[in-house]
Amino acid sequence: MMRRILLVVVAALALFLPSSTEAQETKPFILPFRDSPGPGTWLLGQLYGNTTGAYANRREFYTAGQGLHFGLDFSAPCGTPLVAIGDGVVLGADTSMGSAPHNLVIDHRNGYWSLYGHLLEKPTLRAGDRVKKGDVVALSGDPDETCHSRPHLHLEIRANNNERFVNPINLIEADWDTLALFGQFGRGFERDLDDPRKWQTMYDQPDGYRGGAPLINDFKNPWPPAFDFR
Repeated sequence: MMRRILLVVVAALALFLPSSTEAQETKPFILPFRDSPGPGTWLLGQLYGNTTGAYANRREFYTAGQGLHFGLDFSAPCGTPLVAIGDGVVLGADTSMGSAPHNLVIDHRNGYWSLYGHLLEKPTLRAGDRVKKGDVVALSGDPDETCHSRPHLHLEIRANNNERFVNPINLIEADWDTLALFGQFGRGFERDLDDPRKWQTMYDQPDGYRGGAPLINDFKNPWPPAFDFR
């Protein structure tokens, strides 16, 4: 009798467990580097979302993403090879989508585009070229074009045909908890003291919509305090 009861319990539990397919489901993209992270290769610089740095500059640099830092920044020496985060078709190099001095945009044909910004030179890829996940597609650079000022890759993932910025860490397979321990130059998220738990982890950052207004992080009681130049 006891064995029969145990079998019934196990069968009931199985109804609530994920299928083997669900358990093995992975995120669609990989990191944009072929080398492992480290002081001589690359480190995670700034997270996506309502970072303290983005908040402080929400009216100066980040209005296009509603006040959010709308990508990931990876600190890397100029000339670091960058790979396609997924299969796709190149939409263009040095497009008008931002992130000077050079950029590359790939349509992954799964509802998402990736944008690689602050590149060292204009990529040789052209619109219509097909790339495979892991193919080298560009070289990292420096937005100041000095290669010693602030060399880094700015990586965005956009959805809805370029209408929406989404959080890359929820789509890229990586050990983000470990990566976030080292190398950050934009630590932490701005806190709204009227709702202090909102947007305080790297996983729960909101989407941003292209076009700017309204700012979604225009807090009345922010912490840390930030100057407002209005």
